[in-house]
Amino acid sequence: MDARLTPEQDHIRRTLRELLRKRCSPGDVRAAADTLAGYDPALWTALARDLGLPGLALPESCGGVGGTPTEIALAAEELGRVLAPSPLLATAVLGAPLVTALGTDAQRADLLPRIASGDLTAALAVPGTALAAVLSLTGEPRRDWAGGGRAGGVQATRQAAGWRLYGQVGQVLDGHSAGLLLVAAHAGGYARSRPLLFLVPGDAPGLVRTRQTSLDATRPQARLELRDVPAELLGDEDADVEGALVRAGDVVAAVLAAEAVGAADRILELTVEHALRREQFGRAIGSFQAVKHRLADVYVQVQAARSAAYYAAWAVASTGGEGERVGGLALAQALDSLRTAAAEGIQLHGGIGFTWEHEAQLYFKRAAGDELLFGPVHRLRAHAAEAARLFDTKEVAV
Repeated sequence: MDARLTPEQDHIRRTLRELLRKRCSPGDVRAAADTLAGYDPALWTALARDLGLPGLALPESCGGVGGTPTEIALAAEELGRVLAPSPLLATAVLGAPLVTALGTDAQRADLLPRIASGDLTAALAVPGTALAAVLSLTGEPRRDWAGGGRAGGVQATRQAAGWRLYGQVGQVLDGHSAGLLLVAAHAGGYARSRPLLFLVPGDAPGLVRTRQTSLDATRPQARLELRDVPAELLGDEDADVEGALVRAGDVVAAVLAAEAVGAADRILELTVEHALRREQFGRAIGSFQAVKHRLADVYVQVQAARSAAYYAAWAVASTGGEGERVGGLALAQALDSLRTAAAEGIQLHGGIGFTWEHEAQLYFKRAAGDELLFGPVHRLRAHAAEAARLFDTKEVAV
């Protein structure tokens, strides 16, 4: 493994950091999160059309750049540093790979170029709170994870005019603003029970979308109500939906890990800057050994998490999602480092760190919100250990 960034990757990082420095201050982040869409459309246009972020990992034949998940992870790290609200995760990391893997030639030709250009945003709607398990990050999903009937979730029925969906989905990332929804639904009744993915336009008749109040306002979520909504099947009825979701899970974990590392690195920078300015007993608090040791421990943890996140992105890119699954472990380490860095940042900022006006609380909420959606950390690690058969040995240490 060559750990050095290529010139193209380094250019993506530097260019994106410079753009975000100008366009994504803490005030800009708060203002964007408070809008109806939950993000700044002008910034999204710049990210999509000027930098091509949604198409980084899409093939050139579909209007993309032809890159790998590594480039997406590097971009996510920079977005994580400033907590930039954007539909990149929902569109390019959760939605586009599933269209690529499962869609028909006509569906890919229609949707992927519009996703790559930023004209179309997407969101994955998985019933209940099973997203982490469906992506095989915290465990294997239950047989009825897509719901249907008395199990709740979404039921798909095929009629003469096509497929219709009925049910409800909560906690859909960017579900209130996405132009395209990928809805997981239960089909086939009891005898041929199976989950399928369906394409639903954001303005489909019978679809009600409500933005929810979430812990992390920079990561907006929505509740979807589907009342006899017309839908188009993604791919065909024999598509391996669960397999595609599992393969996408490692990419999602690697990208989220890089994003969390960026956020942890930034809150650590802010805390160090404050410790060098804030004086107590006639000297900067950063000169006290106890503060130095605490910040040094956070620094080591963040750097270790960065190494794990980069390795996870490299592993996915080099094996095409069919090799070593290390994304969950990298995500656990990154979320742990972000939670620690944010908690230390709030405490070392003193009284101001606990205020709503200071940005430290935004980083703490990002850590807590991501754990609620994709964790928690102990379950990420437990599932990784189980998948690696770490505790299967019958030998007992004496």
